[in-house]
Amino acid sequence: MTSTTLNGERQDNKTPDGAAERIDLPITGMTCAACANRIERTLTKTPGVRKAGVNLATNRATVEYDPRTTGMRELIARIEDAGYGVVRRPASGAGSESVEDFEATARRSEYEGLRRRFWLAAILSAPVLVIAMAHGRLPLFDAWWATWLQLALTTPVVMYCGAQFYRGAWAAFRHRAADMNTLIAVGTGAAYVYSVLATFFPGTFAGAVGTGMAGMSSAGVAMPPVYYEAASVIIALILLGRLLEARAKGQTGDAIRRLIGLQPKTARVVRDAGPGGRPVESDIPVEEVVLGDIVIVRPGEKIPVDGVVKEGTSAVDEAMLTGESLPVQKGPGDDVFGATINKLGSFRFEATKVGKDTVLQQIVKLVQDAQGSKAPIARLADVISGIFTPIVLCIAVATFIAWFLVSPPETRFTMAFVNMVGVLVIACPCALGLATPTAVMVGTGKGAEFGVLIKGGEALEMAHKLTTIVLDKTGTITAGDPSLTDVVTISGHTEDDLLKLVASAERASEHPLATAIVREAERRGLLLTTPEHFEAVAGHGIEATVDGRALLLGNAKLMGDRDIDVGALSARAEQLAIAGKTPMFVAVDGQAAGLVAVADPIKPESADAVRALKALGLEVVMMTGDNRRTAEAVARQVGVDRVLAEVLPADKARQVKALQEQGKVVGMVGDGINDAPALAQADVGIAIGTGTDVAIEASDVTLIRGDLRGVVAAIELSTATIRSVKQNLFWAFIYNIVGIPIAAGLLYPFTGWLMSPVIASAAMSFSSVSVVLNSLRLRRFHPSSVSTARA
Repeated sequence: MTSTTLNGERQDNKTPDGAAERIDLPITGMTCAACANRIERTLTKTPGVRKAGVNLATNRATVEYDPRTTGMRELIARIEDAGYGVVRRPASGAGSESVEDFEATARRSEYEGLRRRFWLAAILSAPVLVIAMAHGRLPLFDAWWATWLQLALTTPVVMYCGAQFYRGAWAAFRHRAADMNTLIAVGTGAAYVYSVLATFFPGTFAGAVGTGMAGMSSAGVAMPPVYYEAASVIIALILLGRLLEARAKGQTGDAIRRLIGLQPKTARVVRDAGPGGRPVESDIPVEEVVLGDIVIVRPGEKIPVDGVVKEGTSAVDEAMLTGESLPVQKGPGDDVFGATINKLGSFRFEATKVGKDTVLQQIVKLVQDAQGSKAPIARLADVISGIFTPIVLCIAVATFIAWFLVSPPETRFTMAFVNMVGVLVIACPCALGLATPTAVMVGTGKGAEFGVLIKGGEALEMAHKLTTIVLDKTGTITAGDPSLTDVVTISGHTEDDLLKLVASAERASEHPLATAIVREAERRGLLLTTPEHFEAVAGHGIEATVDGRALLLGNAKLMGDRDIDVGALSARAEQLAIAGKTPMFVAVDGQAAGLVAVADPIKPESADAVRALKALGLEVVMMTGDNRRTAEAVARQVGVDRVLAEVLPADKARQVKALQEQGKVVGMVGDGINDAPALAQADVGIAIGTGTDVAIEASDVTLIRGDLRGVVAAIELSTATIRSVKQNLFWAFIYNIVGIPIAAGLLYPFTGWLMSPVIASAAMSFSSVSVVLNSLRLRRFHPSSVSTARA
């Protein structure tokens, strides 16, 4: 199968018959799960399409099709015919802007458009609401022109700000479907059309609603009730909800762009291009590196592509791949990876993987695939609206027909129309539209107070359903920064004396372990000196002369090579290693003097967080690229029972997927670039805020301070928020269930009483107030399982 992006770039992923192609199309205009389902059905029915999937979370459609039957233009045309848009990159921009960049630009444009329409609707709706709520008690607005002013202010809101709802409703109608757009369009449209007719023909409608319902202007003119505020305010509030949703969705592609930005722009290669075929060094764009090129990397530089070391030795920081803070020694024959950082010496390597085949680009692909495969969460309001809307429309039509048949001939149309409007107005989805966004706004705001940033409603909806939490080790359970943990002495040396010698020697080293030793010595106030001699023994340790004394620091092999007997320290070194620490032997003047140990310390709150997660009934798993002995040592200290060790970045996402395939709802907590695919694959990705930007962008939740107790707070907050959403939906519909039959005239044969559109509008408004007040109750939320300090 060949994979094709929107700008025509292809990747060779052929199926056996070589006929199938796959294309990813960025979609605009989707607002609910019903939209995604409609596009998916439309594409699936297209001739030549083998499989189609639409992801609401990422606004992408992934289509597998036979290019002999259909193509990109036909697929885009079908999507646009369904009432939606596709982000297209202009031909003139080819080569100057990536698909991801252009898509981000299009999303920003869509967001800005939403924001512009919301503020215009809010500004114009405010005076309309004031006039409507005055009910003639303000002399200034008790005049014939007040209704015309409402018409003038509301018309731009309906025709411009709310145009997308009417387009969406029309598209749904053409495909014999109903969604949230249908409810909004029918409710606001009916209120607006009725109000316009009542404004132009006040006498007719004043007689239809009766003298008790019609008001009188100061000039004595009968003024039937109008409902301009219902149309304008509803549109403004729904736009606010969609604006907040669009802002959260707009961050989806940031992780991809940040990952791509990690790769260096140039590479220094050696090619036979000089006089007489002599090798010449030159800096070229990294895209021009080809397999077999010899690449030179100097200290502090990023490695441009993947390869195998040919000459030289160094220590390479591979934290962006493995998540581990300790650099890895590299020498001839060792593999190196693009975007990792060379810390010490220079070396040359042969390029073995370039372009899309590098490890970094594979991580990019993993994040893209994981984000694309994440199924959109069906919002309860969308599901209900798909059923509720047709029912309301049927009731409204039945109401019109019934009143048209039973009313006196002179008022039959107006009576039928007014009662039908009453049904539509009380069924208008103001409270339904507010039910989720108000709870999400309060819930996410409350989370921020506790250092928990939640990107949107989907994360809140899923967090309380989690059954398994996967924790990264380095930077998540541990601090992610090596520190000196132990100083063991023999032969009459004191701790400070031995540490002073070792730290003085390590001042000449750039190794992170050396930094940890020097930092601890300075913390103790030791006066360090400059070594007279310093030499790094690659892969084993260092040899130095400090204050006239010969110092040897390194592993057991280095001591054995120099005939240093460390038997008295071996047992202690083994204990330290089992505890997850890195021990280093110290010899002074040819005699074993002690050892020092460096480790990545466990965060003090990690054990409490693990206990709290278990108390919530969650399975807690630790996953790391570190060796099993160190991983299990850390797991024992914090109380984690299940350990997945020596897991590579690609395997991390697969491990999460394997858990999901077992029926588990998985939350992944991590901080490194290597965690990004797993964070994207998880049902809820939780990033440590002190970690990398890529991990944060690929996640759904960010813990600002890196305190794992924030995971517990996020889950408890999710439970409270979803409970509030469900309560809101109850209040949003209880008025409909009670009010719609009354507005339709069901009680008229027994009581002789009808619900006017005025009362219907008041009931609708009261339901919205109930929803907002219920959401505000979340402001009293406080995590019960742990004590989380406020941000």
